[in-house]
Amino acid sequence: MKLYSFFRSGTSHRTRIVLNLKGLAYEATYISLAKNEHHQAAFKALNPQGFVPVLETESGNLLQSPAIIEWLEEQYPEPALLPTDALGREKVRAIAALIGCDVHPLNNRRVLEYLRQTLGLDEAQINAWCAKWIQDGFAALEHILEQDQNREKFCYGKQPTIADAYLVPQVVSAERFKVDLSAYPHINEIYQHCMTLEAFQKTAPEQQADAF
Repeated sequence: MKLYSFFRSGTSHRTRIVLNLKGLAYEATYISLAKNEHHQAAFKALNPQGFVPVLETESGNLLQSPAIIEWLEEQYPEPALLPTDALGREKVRAIAALIGCDVHPLNNRRVLEYLRQTLGLDEAQINAWCAKWIQDGFAALEHILEQDQNREKFCYGKQPTIADAYLVPQVVSAERFKVDLSAYPHINEIYQHCMTLEAFQKTAPEQQADAF
């Protein structure tokens, strides 16, 4: 498998985490969003939207990180990153959707470029925009985590799930936008614990060789 990604892309980061948690070997190919390589014809032949990640497999090119992650879970079921019970799977997917649908899209590159270039916002205003949506999402997630008396040091249960793969990159993004994480002790605890695991350590943006 070959993964086309950008070192600081949250969607790429979550996909790398799942690949590493599954113990799957893949070739890393980096597409520089900073250099607009995602707009070049060669990459758009892989994904007409020009988005990372793209996972190249024997079955074809897989697009959109939620679909890629679900495909990986189905094709490589061990170790499982979804609970065995339907309610547990719903809870994990709900956390993933909270981050992937309601938080991340509002602070990804194309939105920020529109704010910067078309609307003329300065960097302080852009950081405030990002912080607003991250804080709203994290406040809700913190409440969800606090109410779950059965989980341990992960978003759900006693082992990493897809929810943790979504959360860690969003915390990294929150730190980049100078969001104070002290208001979210459960989120911060999960992040710190995940980062003790090699699968998460290796996927961190600063660990992506030849990506800069």
